[in-house]
Amino acid sequence: MSAEERPQLYLSTPSVIDLEAFPPVLARILDSFEIACVRLALSGREEFILGRAADALRQIAHERDVAIVIDTHVALAARHGLDGVHLMDSARSVRTARKELGADAIVGAYCGNSRDAGMNAGEAGADYVTFGPVSDPLGSAKLADREIFSWWSEMVEVPVVAEGGLTPALIASLAPVTDFFSIGDEIWNSDDPAETLRNLLAPLA
Repeated sequence: MSAEERPQLYLSTPSVIDLEAFPPVLARILDSFEIACVRLALSGREEFILGRAADALRQIAHERDVAIVIDTHVALAARHGLDGVHLMDSARSVRTARKELGADAIVGAYCGNSRDAGMNAGEAGADYVTFGPVSDPLGSAKLADREIFSWWSEMVEVPVVAEGGLTPALIASLAPVTDFFSIGDEIWNSDDPAETLRNLLAPLA
């Protein structure tokens, strides 16, 4: 697969990070791989903690000309100089986020496995939509299968992101029909995230 055809990488942080230990790990990943965007995906809601994380990771990302967005928190994206927001409620907040952040901001929307939700988000002005998870070992989630990505890539111009439970086999299968792979837990739970990422992306070589 040529570099022009290869999906870009979208890196999601762990839901909890140590602000002493994680930034150097992120920096190494960004120095070793071509990453299009970092998503600050913390599970907490404490503004002070989120703000500190946003400032620390923004500096690392922007020093390397990598965009950074934050889950849900539109106000924090604006306040801390982030490039945009990743919304978890499909199309419902897209127009509001766009109004608050402006035309140049990145506004993305997670749409589960719903074409309709994706279409609504795109029509509302989302810069990309995310479908997933693409696999779930516990069998507790409704999956976004290859067909939705194939249909989307043929019918819709809005970029599409595959996320959730990616494996080398799924990377190989989805590469022709997605624009981005969102990678997070697949690598952060390992002792060597960079090496794990390299192995995960082997089918794209």
